[in-house]
Amino acid sequence: MPAIANLPAFALNGNILHAEGVALTDIAERFGTPTWVYSRSAIESAWSEFAQATQGRRALVCFAIKANSNLAILDLLARHGAGFDIVSGGELARVLAAGGDPSKIVFSGVGKTRDEMRQALAAGVRCFNVESESELVQLDAVAGSLGLQAPISLRVNPDVDAGTHPYISTGLRDNKFGIAHDRALAAYRQARQLPNLRIEGIDCHIGSQITEIAPFLAALDRVLDLTDQLAAEGIVIRHLDLGGGLGITYSDETPPARGAMLAAIFARIDAWVSQRGLTPAEAPEVLFEFGRAMVGNAGLLLTRVEVLKRNGDRRFAVVDAAMNDLMRPAMYEAWHDIVPVAPSTTATAATEAYDIVGPVCESGDWLGRDRQLALAEGDLLAILSAGAYGMSMSSNYNTRPRGAEVMVDGSTVHLVREREQVADLFAGEHRLPPR
Repeated sequence: MPAIANLPAFALNGNILHAEGVALTDIAERFGTPTWVYSRSAIESAWSEFAQATQGRRALVCFAIKANSNLAILDLLARHGAGFDIVSGGELARVLAAGGDPSKIVFSGVGKTRDEMRQALAAGVRCFNVESESELVQLDAVAGSLGLQAPISLRVNPDVDAGTHPYISTGLRDNKFGIAHDRALAAYRQARQLPNLRIEGIDCHIGSQITEIAPFLAALDRVLDLTDQLAAEGIVIRHLDLGGGLGITYSDETPPARGAMLAAIFARIDAWVSQRGLTPAEAPEVLFEFGRAMVGNAGLLLTRVEVLKRNGDRRFAVVDAAMNDLMRPAMYEAWHDIVPVAPSTTATAATEAYDIVGPVCESGDWLGRDRQLALAEGDLLAILSAGAYGMSMSSNYNTRPRGAEVMVDGSTVHLVREREQVADLFAGEHRLPPR
């Protein structure tokens, strides 16, 4: 059974694309389209690589749930001992509903509300990743009103170029995230003076879809330098949260292997520990926040061709998925490979260059451009590498119900999110009373 490159859980069996042991044609017939399809084995395999790379070390691998917040995925990772990186009170509620351990939750985000702070303090999250001096003051006041101390890290912006798309770069001086590296020492001094805060660590995250190790190491060096400065002032750092951002292969990218990336980071930390004469027990614990690298290539979006048309020299395949389902191409001009699930229903269909577009009333509603495909109306297509930032970024634009989500486990398919119905979309709305 030939697997698709970089997607071992998805392979052709005969002429039909399968997810693990299940034909995607059967999933489409049973659940309709568009439908999100995830592979349990692919998620567990990715987790296993991270777990093995941190074995024997004081480390916690967190899943950045903004990548995919389905309860089944969170439940699966929680069972394996994952921590979770959240950026909202809603994400906190999801983790808790999925059985996640609040003592393994780090709360990131540049605009936490006071209500969210109270919610997280009540739940007992492991740490707040604080992103401004103003947030320090607000969190101190909220914690004090509850008679608690809030555990904190400061998210330090190291001004390191991750070499990724500007919309998903977060570590430069002109990004909205974190506290500038040259202000970090003063911010830690401020935090030390606030009675309802407890300094635990340093947090750093430089971006997403990073395909080289060098930017991670450059950011780590700046974090370690700051750790030394803080130690000189008697501020003890108990953990280093190095974020995530490791990329995946969508087309021809060659990101480092998960284990290789972590090995390089640990080697740099080990050298720093040795140079300072620290024992392993005295070294800071290391936290990570991976999202895309955990689930990106574990999912696809199943869609059906509704209309084939030609405007001038361009051919269009209008499918039943759209930008409201998968926002990444319209938002980032992101590439997702698009492949037929089965041979075309028209045996004589010629291979042509198609723009794969949706029915949403926007010219930006495209999922792939200039794709060489032999298509007929009614054919099924799989939009690959869609397990991260797919469903979690989707919307109901044009009053379009979002598709179902299923998890394949060997030869079993679990419905993990029901398809929305149109009536669901305006159930909470109200008409005006008569005048």
